[in-house]
Amino acid sequence: MVHFSTIALALASVLPRLTQGAGLHTSAVAKGKLYFGSATDNSELTDTAYLTQLNNTDDFGQITPANAMKWDATEPSQNSFSYTNGDVIANLAAANDQKLRCHTLVWYSQLPTWVSSGSWTNETLLAVMKNHITNVVTHYKGKCYAWDVANEALNEDGTYRDNIFYQYIGEAYLPIAFATAAAADPDAKLYYNDYNIESAGSKSTGAQRIVQLVQQYGAKIDGVGLQAHFIVGSTPSQSAQTTNLAALTALGVEVAYTELDIRMTLPSTDALLAQQSTDYQGTVAACMANTKCVGVTIWDYTDKYSWVPGTFSGQGAACPWDESLVKKPAYAGILAALGGTSSSSTTSTTTVATTVATTFATTTTTATTTTSSGSTTSVPLYGQCGGSGWTGGTTCASGTCKYANDWYSQCV
Repeated sequence: MVHFSTIALALASVLPRLTQGAGLHTSAVAKGKLYFGSATDNSELTDTAYLTQLNNTDDFGQITPANAMKWDATEPSQNSFSYTNGDVIANLAAANDQKLRCHTLVWYSQLPTWVSSGSWTNETLLAVMKNHITNVVTHYKGKCYAWDVANEALNEDGTYRDNIFYQYIGEAYLPIAFATAAAADPDAKLYYNDYNIESAGSKSTGAQRIVQLVQQYGAKIDGVGLQAHFIVGSTPSQSAQTTNLAALTALGVEVAYTELDIRMTLPSTDALLAQQSTDYQGTVAACMANTKCVGVTIWDYTDKYSWVPGTFSGQGAACPWDESLVKKPAYAGILAALGGTSSSSTTSTTTVATTVATTFATTTTTATTTTSSGSTTSVPLYGQCGGSGWTGGTTCASGTCKYANDWYSQCV
């Protein structure tokens, strides 16, 4: 199988004309969006190479803490709050001048047992929920661009999930949560966040109902977050997503893709990587087409730390960077959707997408050609200069031979 880094090499002649160093966030802002960002988690921050790329504000102008601000992390025992891990990520974002999307206040999962297994009444659980929201939001007041106030409150058919808050408080827990968060930090954007609401259907209609419920209550709700945990080849079409975003923003709220990743059944293949690039491009393009879609967050940028393999057996490779922190074809798809161009090139998004697809189609028939073993021929710039089984040249005519992964090194 041709490794995707070989395909990235074939794309190298296209990408410099597109980017000239302009990354995902820079390109998004240039087109009027607030950010392009990534989720992260505390354990990953000890990985120097990973952190270096996360700090690259050309690609990432926003960070979401994947777990550090959830209920079990911030209030592990009743009225005893812990902000250590959340502060680390908040401080990192501040140091980089990256926006911070804070996640999440009220969710049925990752609750400490004292909440999930407690003996409650309407009154006592309301008090606990409001106390939790007030303390956490107040602690991070002025630091969060947005809060995911309520997360995954819906079943697939659009009815309310029978979580502990709904059991004791009813649907009123949603507007009360929003009102409580707004009181604690009036300037933060307040979102309802869910998955499988990215195209029209019962669940998207349920999300619209939640927006209207909160509005009717008189509470503040600023946006809807579409998680967008997709599957390669099954991602909703760009047009379906565009139509759905319009239905949400017609309610007077902004929208954002908050947890985007697109997983595949392993092992990855050239065809799957090409389709993944197309799927990423379509989703980001849908956001670009709606003026009230403020940004896109990928649910970590590298397969090395993706949540997917641990949750979906046999699936993975969901992120735009691989496990060696090398950009995959998905990066080119995203950049094309963001309209990344240089002053010297008028290459269109459509042309880039066609070039990507053509490259994948032709690489499988040409990539096996190598120079003979022991060749002393200098490798041109962007050429392969090493890797497992490589028998071609190892001396670069220009640049240096840089290790990418066990299969591929490149003259850069």
